Amino acid sequence: MRHLGLLVSRWVLGGYLAVHGTQKLFGAFGGHGLEATASGFGSVGLRPAKAMATLAGVSELGGGVLTATGIADPLGPVAVAGTMAVAAAVHRRRGPLAQNGGFELPLTNLALAVALMSSSGRSGLGLRLPRSLARLVVVGGVGAAAVAIGQILLAQPADAGGDGRPSAQASQAASPAPSEASSQAQAPAHAEPAVSNG
Repeated sequence: MRHLGLLVSRWVLGGYLAVHGTQKLFGAFGGHGLEATASGFGSVGLRPAKAMATLAGVSELGGGVLTATGIADPLGPVAVAGTMAVAAAVHRRRGPLAQNGGFELPLTNLALAVALMSSSGRSGLGLRLPRSLARLVVVGGVGAAAVAIGQILLAQPADAGGDGRPSAQASQAASPAPSEASSQAQAPAHAEPAVSNG
């Protein structure tokens, strides 16, 4: 039963993250594509914006596929966890609840990715990375996420109003994916753009 639970968790988290990656990179599934995503990334201080948007999209797409299949485990959950840590930092000012545009969803995805990363049970197609390489992957993922979070915390967002938050125009450029739109429907126009909804 435990293996079935892990497998279903992999499919759900990996599948959704892969879809979000294709939304960012290609505008599929009602997404906005790379240019709009890069504009949103730039508005919250992630530089270079297009490279960071590409990295996020690839991390979500690749990490999602690897998480769902269990191939090269724990590479997929590490990629997802890093991306979701950055997304949670972006949404931090909106508070803990998704209905206010907060970090609830990225934090939930982050927690599930960490749980899958640390699970020793066999699920998916297997083919785990050797332990020494897995450690390097985790250290690299933590380092990359820390650099991106540092940029977010230290940056003065482009096109920001007097309160340091992106303007309505910057928010529009990185409007949320359809699955997140309802959670931000009541957020003010100056709400932070959705860099990643996980």
